[in-house]
Amino acid sequence: QVPLVESGGGSVQAGGSLRLSCAASEPIDSSRCIGWFRQAPGKKREGVARILTAYYMTHYRDSLKGRFTISIDNAKNTVYLEMNRLEPEDTGMYYCAEYGSRWLCPRDTSLTGFRDWGQGTQVTVTS
Repeated sequence: QVPLVESGGGSVQAGGSLRLSCAASEPIDSSRCIGWFRQAPGKKREGVARILTAYYMTHYRDSLKGRFTISIDNAKNTVYLEMNRLEPEDTGMYYCAEYGSRWLCPRDTSLTGFRDWGQGTQVTVTS
């Protein structure tokens, strides 16, 4: 298991874009599933997207398909979340985490099984 650090958040106007980074200090095991999550003020944390790095298999929250893209750059040990056409409702703290079992990446948006949450990176979308 490798510690993950989020970065890339900021303040952007509605319609803008941001790219978040989830960086590991060493190569991410290809059998691992890395997920992005977010938590808006006063709301529960929710799944955004996840990737099983070995197969580039991805899964997204239905409402975010077409606007958000998860990807991995193995050379940089980094998982990205590209967010386009941002809306004020996308405001929140964004986190990445690793799924606890190898070779599994549940095709849902549950937080169950993900561990070692980082400090997150704040995304603020203004109207």
